[in-house]
Amino acid sequence: MESIADFVKKRRKQAGLTQEEFSLRAGVALTVVRKIEQGKDNLSLSKVNQVLKMFGHVVGPIQEK
Repeated sequence: MESIADFVKKRRKQAGLTQEEFSLRAGVALTVVRKIEQGKDNLSLSKVNQVLKMFGHVVGPIQEK
């Protein structure tokens, strides 16, 4: 399964956006995008979802196997 960090970075690059451009469009601070792409684990879930909504996704519970 692809990590959120890899997903966001890949999709942002596919859209041809810098981290700064993407943060402006997503309405979050540049540091939020950087922390997500670095895989930091101390992020606000609402900020992560704000970023993921740019790609039509949100974080939600899934059942583990």
